[in-house]
Amino acid sequence: MTESMIPVSYGRSTSLNLTSKKLKVVPAGISGIANLSVLLLNNNSIDRLPAELRALRCLAELNLGNNALKEVPAVLGHLESLKKLYLFSNQIKAVPPDVIDSLPNLVVLNLNHNQIQRLPPEIKSLSLLRHLSVLGNKLEEVPVELGHLTNLTELNLTYNNLRWLPQQLYQCKELTKLHVARNKLSSLPEGIGALSKLQILDVAGNKLSMFPAEFHLLPLKELYYEGNMFVRCEPMSSEQDVEVLTLKAARFVLQEDRKRFSLVHRMLPHYPTLTALLANFSCCVLCLKPFLFTWLECVHFISLKKDMKMKSLQTIPVRVLFCSFKCFNMAGDSYYAVASR
Repeated sequence: MTESMIPVSYGRSTSLNLTSKKLKVVPAGISGIANLSVLLLNNNSIDRLPAELRALRCLAELNLGNNALKEVPAVLGHLESLKKLYLFSNQIKAVPPDVIDSLPNLVVLNLNHNQIQRLPPEIKSLSLLRHLSVLGNKLEEVPVELGHLTNLTELNLTYNNLRWLPQQLYQCKELTKLHVARNKLSSLPEGIGALSKLQILDVAGNKLSMFPAEFHLLPLKELYYEGNMFVRCEPMSSEQDVEVLTLKAARFVLQEDRKRFSLVHRMLPHYPTLTALLANFSCCVLCLKPFLFTWLECVHFISLKKDMKMKSLQTIPVRVLFCSFKCFNMAGDSYYAVASR
């Protein structure tokens, strides 16, 4: 299709559908359609975008899915009105920080089925983003700045190479759907209870041994977890190690820090490294006292139907946090220490 093939009537259009037209280049006449808000160019063979497209100041939706792009076109950084951007099924290897940083109104970003290895920290600029999908790429990590996307409702990271997720992800408290299936996750960060609106969670095909503490408090409607390495309830004999001084010292500092007028509470701000370390404390499920180091892996088994009001009759292992053997021994028979082999 060439410029001459675009009817004059398109000059007054707000939407242009050029899906599956065997295009190798973008028709030059498109940049002259000043009021264009929706441009569909998916299912073609386009490998670049002309700089003239920056004239489309009203463009709100752009679909470039299933083309031959090897990079995110720089011209996209000039389309500040974009709300929906689809770049799935191309050959993109990187997401340029300057382009992402220039799309403040983006609500939907689809990067599925590319070869992306990392997302830039500048993704935090997409403060209005609600749907982010990077399915089927080569991500080995996601930036902690993802936690700035507080309007995010759906996140899909399925089929990547992720070994861990940042705890900052739980700052995205509007999340209702989280898909991280088919990765290499051995654990989920503690604090998942902050996702109080989460309804769908897919962690199938990872290396999880248990779910994080308070997992059973989530309002889930759908949970997919097959193909993991969950611990099983098999009684074994155990030996109790002696508590070491460093554990008790950390607990003492954490407890004193809770006292507003204590010397420890007043002095901690002068030691930023120590303050950052203590920020990762946990609370004992029994006595509710804070502690820093997990010295014993503990678990209890949750009924999805009884405890989470789901349809499944399965049980899942959920991590339990105890501060000492004393609390563990007082907790009752429904809690188990996890043996390492």
